[in-house]
Amino acid sequence: MAVNKFPIEAGHVLMFARSIGDDNQIYSDEDYAAGSETGGIIAPPTFVQASAQFDPDYFLRPKIGQEWFGSAKGPTAITPKEPEPEGEKKKGEGSGGGGLHAEQHYVYHRPLKVGDVLTAENKPGKSWEKQGRRGGALKFSESVTEYRNQDGDLVVTATSVGVRTERPADPAS
Repeated sequence: MAVNKFPIEAGHVLMFARSIGDDNQIYSDEDYAAGSETGGIIAPPTFVQASAQFDPDYFLRPKIGQEWFGSAKGPTAITPKEPEPEGEKKKGEGSGGGGLHAEQHYVYHRPLKVGDVLTAENKPGKSWEKQGRRGGALKFSESVTEYRNQDGDLVVTATSVGVRTERPADPAS
């Protein structure tokens, strides 16, 4: 995900901390945070994932007038895709099994402070394969997102690992 401007705001930090069930005062109490090592309110771990809401092209957000994989039960009035007719694709045909999110890693180079404004740049990471039991080769790939603050300092490196099977899994195996 590439984000041009992701402001770290106190209200967002508070709501995010509450949503993950973390009531640490470092995320909400200015006086408490001022006396801490960070010197101010900081964002919880994984907070940078919220930057997706500032990316107009985020792939999980439905687009008006375009088909979407979601339920279409919202204000968008998007029509769900028609199911594929039976027998059009035979087992084993196509580009393999569906992809899955396998892992997420975060390296914090400095705390995310309220008042920071981040930008994000996405880069490809490593790729590798491992033999699976039911779907052939498991193909892993990384996507690395570097988040920088308003001064250009690297703040967080987020590495997402996805995995795809070579072919749809054979349930008989």
